[in-house]
Amino acid sequence: MAESWSFLDTVESKFRPLVVIELAKGTKEETIEWFTKRIVDKKADGGAQLLIKPLVTENGHENIYLVGASHLRLLLGAETVGLVKECNDNSMRTFTYSSRKTFKDFADDNHNFLTMAECQYIIKHELDNLRAKNEKMIPGYPQAKLYPGKSIVRRLLTSGILVQIFPLHDREELKKLRHSWYGRVRVGYQPLDDIRCYFGETIALYFGFLEYFTFALIPMAVIGIPYYVFAWEDYDKYVMFATFNLLWSTVILEVWKRICAILTYRWGTLLMKRQFEEPRPGFHGVLGINPVTGREEPVYSSIKRQLRIYLVSLPFVCLCLYFSLYVMMIYFDLEQWALDYHKENESNFSSLMLYVPSIIYAVVIEIMNRIYRYAAEFLTSWENHRLESSYQNHLILKVLVFNFLNCFASLFYIAFVLFDMKLLRQSLATLLITSQILNQFAESLLPYWLQKRHSKRMKQRTCSQKTDIDLSLAEQVNMEKEMGTYLGTFDDYLELFLQFGYVSLFSCVYPLAAVFAVLNNITEIYSDALKMCRVYKRPFAEPTANIGVWQLAFETMSVISVVTNCMLIGMSPQVDALFPDSKMDLVLTVAFVEHLLLAIKFIMAFVIPDKPRDIQMKLARLEFESLEALKQQ
Repeated sequence: MAESWSFLDTVESKFRPLVVIELAKGTKEETIEWFTKRIVDKKADGGAQLLIKPLVTENGHENIYLVGASHLRLLLGAETVGLVKECNDNSMRTFTYSSRKTFKDFADDNHNFLTMAECQYIIKHELDNLRAKNEKMIPGYPQAKLYPGKSIVRRLLTSGILVQIFPLHDREELKKLRHSWYGRVRVGYQPLDDIRCYFGETIALYFGFLEYFTFALIPMAVIGIPYYVFAWEDYDKYVMFATFNLLWSTVILEVWKRICAILTYRWGTLLMKRQFEEPRPGFHGVLGINPVTGREEPVYSSIKRQLRIYLVSLPFVCLCLYFSLYVMMIYFDLEQWALDYHKENESNFSSLMLYVPSIIYAVVIEIMNRIYRYAAEFLTSWENHRLESSYQNHLILKVLVFNFLNCFASLFYIAFVLFDMKLLRQSLATLLITSQILNQFAESLLPYWLQKRHSKRMKQRTCSQKTDIDLSLAEQVNMEKEMGTYLGTFDDYLELFLQFGYVSLFSCVYPLAAVFAVLNNITEIYSDALKMCRVYKRPFAEPTANIGVWQLAFETMSVISVVTNCMLIGMSPQVDALFPDSKMDLVLTVAFVEHLLLAIKFIMAFVIPDKPRDIQMKLARLEFESLEALKQQ
């Protein structure tokens, strides 16, 4: 590797812009000079050994820089980040520069061996690992302190000197992807491999899960339609439907693990070694020594963090949950008012008024969810978690608990306190459909409309001389830097999680929930694709081997659905009539059936392997070869 790095100095590099760096207006020249020098400096001198040049427009230099790298530099970077590529013998192995000839489609003049997303990921990794050496501060900004080992990019971001870093779109590739992805309405699979090559594994895996979940809902939707049409009040027949639902929810989640393993093995991320996690940008504390790395970095007492969590965050979350329940009781007062109004008037208008409280409540739920999300992000950031994974886990826990209670508390109250199945069906249908419409509008239609307006204004202000390549690039950069930033798949998975709850928790009461979920997800695929390609800046690729904590969240929801459906069936008049003398026998029978179904779920989860047999064998073979190689060394 050392010889490769030294050889890199003699390679003539053709500049290909991959990443854009925007500095704040008025950034001092000495800061710019120091930062750009660190980017182009040799690796041996603590630099990134990348290529950088300023973007010059007709208005002059605007503190925007384009970053690229030579083909050799990217290959060496691929080895550094541990990319996994397919070999000539069809096996997947970690890429090394010394064995580059053994990888499929590799050639010294083939610059497409690495996808553009992988190249941008490598550059992002190298920029993030630019670290201070002996600098005590950022030149020109005494208040922006540095210490040996501190990430320079993170300090520039937190100091407001660096505005943003984002990868450039490839307009030709994006045009092809748009056409094959959502350019025409058709029944078929998404081009997941193309999505992965352009946006990376995390986003491709989300769209893969969305597609899979939509197809998995179709049997539930097909079975639910005749139940809705022919057996509306016959709860005896709903026992079979609810049982199928419970087994279905287990099978689809277990099968997804297998599909996920197939996809991520093909993409190489199933084999990627987890990299050492650095402190997140917002982490702060007293300067100390990391006992693992031996580097200087901020140290913050875990006791103080726990005190913040249990004395501030936890009471705040409980207060928000109480407020959510209070709003729910106001909703029931409105329901009672609408019912009384309908009894007095008995008109078409009064019939419509019966749905108004549920619609208003659904809108309020969405507003509360979004407001709470901002509060949860602030609190989780204030807790000062060292690692990004810890921050994300605490944020997801806060958001899931509140969203679950906020969205489903009224349905549990109607089912198990009011015992009003008619109101439960009405509320479930209204909440599901209203939330889907609001999400489509807020997440896709509104951002697309705003971005289209902004693009139109930008085009009117930009000179129309399209022949100059630099001017065309400047126009592209200026348009993309003003686009919104995609904040990740958190909200997308959360929407699917809540939808899964609406479908599975009360399936025996409203079988049409799966039908509306399928219709929503079909439009969701197209709207999310449009959003990724036209509304937001291109996000950096993030390698991942699975959907993470969301798999556990969906599995937990499926367990809760067993309890709720068993209780709903046990409360039905038909089942209740089977135990006229002893209610205790009814309770024990329902509990026995619930435990039996849970046992079947866990047995199925244990019996169905997470990875297909052929992938298990390939992974075992790679592990064996690695151990043999270690023995020879």
